[in-house]
Amino acid sequence: MEFSHMGVITDQPKKDEIFVEATRVWITNFAKHPFHVEWLRFEPDSPVSGPVRNQPHVAYRVDSIEEASQGMKVLLEPFRPLENMRVGFYESSDGAVIELMEYQGDPF
Repeated sequence: MEFSHMGVITDQPKKDEIFVEATRVWITNFAKHPFHVEWLRFEPDSPVSGPVRNQPHVAYRVDSIEEASQGMKVLLEPFRPLENMRVGFYESSDGAVIELMEYQGDPF
């Protein structure tokens, strides 16, 4: 597991947002942020609910989402927000929201 970024919810548009159709959320490129912050701005009709929509998350790059998520509660099943990236959201045993990411090269 390798730390990737911290995801923070906002209701304010950010520069260079990218729209993720699967979850109806606007995201920023965490790799371009000096502190690896990803801003997430949900559309009102986003299907995402609960902790993923209401709490910040910590994201890790992993070789296998299935292996890394063993024993964790699934919050959002794995999906492809970008063409070369697969992610899933989970809850740690102490309630933290964790994003696990699989990708090769630059995800953006």
